[in-house]
Amino acid sequence: MKLLISCLVLILFLFGCQPKQADSVVEIPENFDWQGHRGARGLMPENSIPGFLKALEYPIKTLEMDVVISKDSQVILSHEPWMSASICSKPDGSLVTEEEDKAFKIFQLTYDEIRQFDCGSRGNVRFPEQQSLPTHKPLLSEGVTEVERHCKDYKIALPFYNIEIKSQPEWDNIFTPEPRIFAQLLIDQINRLGIKDRTCIQSFDVRALQAVHEIDETIVTAYLLENADGLEKNMEKLSFKPNIYSPYHALVSANLVEKVHTQKMRIIPWTVNDTITMRGLINMGVDGIITDYPNLISILKN
Repeated sequence: MKLLISCLVLILFLFGCQPKQADSVVEIPENFDWQGHRGARGLMPENSIPGFLKALEYPIKTLEMDVVISKDSQVILSHEPWMSASICSKPDGSLVTEEEDKAFKIFQLTYDEIRQFDCGSRGNVRFPEQQSLPTHKPLLSEGVTEVERHCKDYKIALPFYNIEIKSQPEWDNIFTPEPRIFAQLLIDQINRLGIKDRTCIQSFDVRALQAVHEIDETIVTAYLLENADGLEKNMEKLSFKPNIYSPYHALVSANLVEKVHTQKMRIIPWTVNDTITMRGLINMGVDGIITDYPNLISILKN
């Protein structure tokens, strides 16, 4: 019964906080932080170099991406710490199935082994506009190097990076290293790449955010959320105040935006894939939006 009541409360909360349809005209602040989710997942394979370069064709300020760790302690761009049955094919070309995908643990594969999986040719049934093409899960360093080179070649402003640590307690030492080790590997790589001043580290896992803050409190952090606990209760879970509060977009209300700003944090909701919701959130005063479809930005501006 308690579970049923909790579910009903959550449904009512979400329904009440859904952004309403806004006027067609919206004023977008000049410094608004448009973020390309996993690059441009609606248009190109997720967390791929082609996807990041595609996102840069639009007014994207920040490239959002996910990282996991390989057997040889490499920082790999991937949403899941395994080869997803939704998008990946095995080295022999056969499809990774749902029954076996978690057996292909990235934490137990070397980077040379990871490169042999194709996670782009199949496309993604959830995103029919996504262009399918052969691509592997790259190193974070590969992705950043190619993006920086592309920007310099085409005289594009260098982007910011929003990098998510994909961890949770039940994954420790099975799918991912413990948070402190994970955070250190990522921070070391960010420092080697020279992008610390343009990087935010985000996570749903408060342990990972704590570890990042303890290692280097000057790194920008974002607190990812998908629960209906509310700002005050969620902030009690951290010993420090992150720079960004990043909830699921349906949890955002004008009241929440005001509360977050009162605490001197920015609020950047995820993942928003329609212009009506984008307009509503912008009119509420959010500081940025994470989207799979950076091509929608031009529609808002016209």
